[in-house]
Amino acid sequence: MILVSVGTEQFPFNRLMQWVELLIQQELINEDIVVQYGTCTFLPSGTTVYRLVKEDTFRSLIRKARVVIAHCGEGTVLLLDEMRQPFILVPRSVRYQEHVDDHQVELALALTEMGVPIAWSPGDLVRFLEAPIKTSISDVTDISAQSLCRSLQSHFSANFAAT
Repeated sequence: MILVSVGTEQFPFNRLMQWVELLIQQELINEDIVVQYGTCTFLPSGTTVYRLVKEDTFRSLIRKARVVIAHCGEGTVLLLDEMRQPFILVPRSVRYQEHVDDHQVELALALTEMGVPIAWSPGDLVRFLEAPIKTSISDVTDISAQSLCRSLQSHFSANFAAT
């Protein structure tokens, strides 16, 4: 089973729902899919859907899942890391009116440097679904941590200089 979760953000994350629908239509996903859809207005066909899920139920679904596809929210990332299940993150973007800013894109870029699977396209989802990996942000090497710090420093320095 694949669990797809978009969190509880007020903005729909229909782009991810459409990616999942595309993979189902192309028969690139041939297993049960459970979707926690929040405020999405488009839902993939043939899936089991829940608008919201209580935390204990959510944890149970994560444990049962072969892999979790989730938005790149900080709370979700930390929970998935704690539970040590294979996961793929998809960042929400202000470009598609999925959030108020691009902090999920920025987090995703930093996590990419640490080996966390980030899907930027439906093709990335297919690739990661074929061979899910268990990764952990708590197992960061010193080199990865230094790289992450440099990346964040350059990003924030550029943002402060622009204001």
